[in-house]
Amino acid sequence: MSTKDRELRFTHRHLLGIEGLYPFEITDILDRAEAYAAANRQRTQVEQKLAGRTVINLFFENSTRTRTSFERAAKRLGADVINMSVATSSIKKGETLIDTAVTLNAMHPDVLVVRHGDSGAVKLLSQKMNCAVLNAGDGTHEHPTQALLDALTIRRRKGNITNLSVAICGDILHSRVARSNIHLLNAMGAQVRLVAPSTLLPKSMSVLGAEVFHDMREGLKDVDVVMMLRLQQERMEGAYLPSQREYFHFYGLDYDKLSVAKDDALIMHPGPMNRGVEIDSDVADDFERSAIQEQVEMGVAARMACLDVVTENLDIWRKENGL
Repeated sequence: MSTKDRELRFTHRHLLGIEGLYPFEITDILDRAEAYAAANRQRTQVEQKLAGRTVINLFFENSTRTRTSFERAAKRLGADVINMSVATSSIKKGETLIDTAVTLNAMHPDVLVVRHGDSGAVKLLSQKMNCAVLNAGDGTHEHPTQALLDALTIRRRKGNITNLSVAICGDILHSRVARSNIHLLNAMGAQVRLVAPSTLLPKSMSVLGAEVFHDMREGLKDVDVVMMLRLQQERMEGAYLPSQREYFHFYGLDYDKLSVAKDDALIMHPGPMNRGVEIDSDVADDFERSAIQEQVEMGVAARMACLDVVTENLDIWRKENGL
């Protein structure tokens, strides 16, 4: 590897968000993920880069899809994996987040994968740990690995991300997926549109470089990618919508609304889907245009790449810090 190549690689100790990453760092992760995706499809053995390392999955929020994807990714790379159940842990007995970090740190893990319901909780944990920390979603802040797997899916289907027009539609107010995708798509040179009712769209989104639409047809006109979001009703306090039926009428993706997008527009959804609320079943199951199942597959490859990059220089960092 040349000096220039080494300089154009991911060098952060943790992966806490997409915000602040340079395009070459994102490209480095996507290139590694592309290689892992190919190996996974061919069922070939991959280099056991995490052999002898320990990965702890600590999920304060339930998420079978994401936790399983991280577990699969770590095991493919040869790691020992511990899945911690918060429901039966000392956290339920009153232990603080910092106490939890100190306890876990004493077990000498190499990577801590964390999902937490509060924005900033993962960053707080990372400041108390001697290992690499991966953000698996914190509050309404960021979900970086979801954005990376979405980008990998888009790049595989469209060949590139630069100059694509991408519409992110639905419950943007409560979505960490939307925030991470806005950061990534902007960094990679895509044009981002946000489509949502005013009640589900924070004002701060306009300053992130995205064009805002309240009409689905206007927002989807001539776009290359339609990225639907789940209605996060568990985070809603009060009335954000008149009814789910009315929401689907105005903002649910069906073939009628999709007709104004480009003929080959890609359909995406991070899951789990609320069929008939955010997306019509016929559209979701359109195997020629829907990439929803491919997103799940790319999740393992993208997370393998993330585990790869955050552990690459871990031993050097520990040695430099006397750990």
